[in-house]
Amino acid sequence: MSVVLSTVPAQALRADVAVVPGEQEFSFGNADFERIRQLIYQRAGISLHAGKQAMVYSRLSRRLRETGHRSFASYLQWLEQPSGAAGAEEWQEFVNCLTTNLTSFFREEHHFHELARDLQKHGTRPLRIWCNAASTGEEPYSIAMTVAEAPSGGAGVKIVASDIDTKVLAVASRGVYPAESRGLSEPRLRAHFLRGKGANSGFIRVKPELASLIEFRPHNLMEPHWQLGEPFDIVFCRNVMIYFDAPTQRRVLERIHAVMKPHGQLYVGHSENFSESKDLFRLRGKTIYERV
Repeated sequence: MSVVLSTVPAQALRADVAVVPGEQEFSFGNADFERIRQLIYQRAGISLHAGKQAMVYSRLSRRLRETGHRSFASYLQWLEQPSGAAGAEEWQEFVNCLTTNLTSFFREEHHFHELARDLQKHGTRPLRIWCNAASTGEEPYSIAMTVAEAPSGGAGVKIVASDIDTKVLAVASRGVYPAESRGLSEPRLRAHFLRGKGANSGFIRVKPELASLIEFRPHNLMEPHWQLGEPFDIVFCRNVMIYFDAPTQRRVLERIHAVMKPHGQLYVGHSENFSESKDLFRLRGKTIYERV
């Protein structure tokens, strides 16, 4: 189901009406919230629901503190200055604050069973896989573990993992997680991770040979021109489209289609359905589509 920009009555858009109840550290009105909704839609394609005022206030408040602004109106005016005073780094911080990064190892596990079967069929031929919502890395590392456990041992497989949020991508590149992370079996912990000792006790680090299968890079799905190299055989785009409205979903699907090989596999989230884009992808299995 798509999350769409809700229609808000004109009388509710008064800038002097606070959208977060109770005592606030910063001035934050409905007009500020509507402007933020427009900006994150333009920058990242994310359609914020009208009920997300408290979340927006909470996440962006720290940017006001760190940049010295006393109101959201002041911060947004600075962010949008034609001179670019805020700079590209602050725009990235703005996007980072408003993206959602819910993930775990081997989430929606049936996908990895299907991936293992696809890898077995493919043998040792060159294979390119793209995980385009890498978040903190659990998903691409789950893909890499599945690849490493295939009969070919990962020979000829290249994984590209991207995300719009540069901070979570840095976490993913580091490859360090709590030892009790959900979704990891004891055999996989032994095979693919190093256990921390001393000050690092309670943490695990991805082994270098597993990390070497993945190239991490920042990527915004809203960019008009994608520079991703050779076409992909398999794309993981899971639980991403739920943050886009229908026109944005279609544009992104068209671009994904353009960077995939014919008959390539697209893995999507359990609540995502693209039956209206049969000219691009046809359903092959449970939340798995085949490029037409």
